[in-house]
Amino acid sequence: MNRKPLGFTFNYFFVIFLHMIRIAIDTLGGDNGSAPIVDGILEFLKDNKDVSIVAVGKKEELKKLEGLCEIVDAPDIVPMEAGPLEVMRMKNSSMYKTVTLAKEGKVDAVVSSGSTGGFLSSSTLLLKTIPGVNRAAFIAPFPTKVKGHKVVILDIGASNENSAEELRQFAVMGELYSEHILGVENPKTYLLSNGTEPKKGSPVGKEAYKLLEATDSHFKGNIEARNALAGFADVVVTDGFTGNIFLKASEGMAKMMSGMIKNAFKKNLWTKLGYLHVRKGMKEMSETMDYKSTGGAMLLGVNGVVVKVHGNADCYSTYCAIRVAKKLVEKDIANKIKDGI
Repeated sequence: MNRKPLGFTFNYFFVIFLHMIRIAIDTLGGDNGSAPIVDGILEFLKDNKDVSIVAVGKKEELKKLEGLCEIVDAPDIVPMEAGPLEVMRMKNSSMYKTVTLAKEGKVDAVVSSGSTGGFLSSSTLLLKTIPGVNRAAFIAPFPTKVKGHKVVILDIGASNENSAEELRQFAVMGELYSEHILGVENPKTYLLSNGTEPKKGSPVGKEAYKLLEATDSHFKGNIEARNALAGFADVVVTDGFTGNIFLKASEGMAKMMSGMIKNAFKKNLWTKLGYLHVRKGMKEMSETMDYKSTGGAMLLGVNGVVVKVHGNADCYSTYCAIRVAKKLVEKDIANKIKDGI
């Protein structure tokens, strides 16, 4: 990738710019404003001296970052309901300017907690999909009941409809992610369906099953949603509509169960004493189920590293998202997908 300088004020930045991973952060558009995003950047910079951050947003809200990273003034926020054309017209929006930095080769990765639709549109239109990739997909690692093991699921919302060939490509991208980012050798891939039998599933799912069975040595068959997080699958492939429902249903169930467990321990003195005996296990479960630690969803299939943080991003989830972006750049995931596809 050809890299163009951003025009830093100090010579020091000119020197490190040539050797560091560069990540642009859209600080606007999240539910909690720019403050937790700024705090996340500050925490990340404490632990990662080999990364250069470009913060994009309202300059007056980024004063805590002055002297620590490059600041790009962009006062406009892309609305949550904005369509592709509206996003592309908002040249002064933090999102458009963030993705443009990647398009121009000035940064290696981009991160945003803003409008998912807007981020998807701008990333796809500006960065373009990798040659041979029919459609980009959002992927995210999910916790499983096996401690330390995560399963990656895609697509979880980049599209509402997908073809069988697109599902086959999702399998390839998911396997590359599982192998190079999570360190899984020979990842086991499944197709999300309403039954494990080969003839179960939607018309597109049945066609995708035949394609995967014929072309993918990692493919192990269909998997039901109730077993997707059981720990034996490494990659679960689905269309974006179904994947997004699975994502939100999982988040909702985890939140409901967490609340029910807390209420159960608060019932009386005896239940509170009982909590003292199991709090270590409860802490481990809480850490396992914490979606913020995953770093958000990654958009695979475009020419660059694109990380979408949850809309209610806080300091910790921002830190994790930048950490994931750094790892994706280090592993050169975009070029590995080019080769794989």
